[in-house]
Amino acid sequence: MKELLVAMASGLVENPDAVNVTVDEPNEEGIIVYHLNVAEGDMGRVIGKEGRIAKAIRSVMRAAAARNNQKIMVEID
Repeated sequence: MKELLVAMASGLVENPDAVNVTVDEPNEEGIIVYHLNVAEGDMGRVIGKEGRIAKAIRSVMRAAAARNNQKIMVEID
C-alpha cells in the first residue's frame, strides 16, 4: 500500500526524491492512516484544482485497501 502511494505521488511531482510516506498504526476503529509529504513547491500538483487529484489518490488507495480487507485514510501533509 505504501509503495502504491509513493508511486502515484512520485509520478505527479517535479521532485520525486522529496516524496515521503509515513504509516500510523491502526486506530481503535482499525483505520490505518498514511501521511503523504511532498516538497512545498509540489503541493499544488498533488492536491490539484479543487482537490480533484487528492480525491482521486484517496479513491485509488481506498479501492486497493478494500481488496486487502483494510480500512485506510490518506492525509496530505
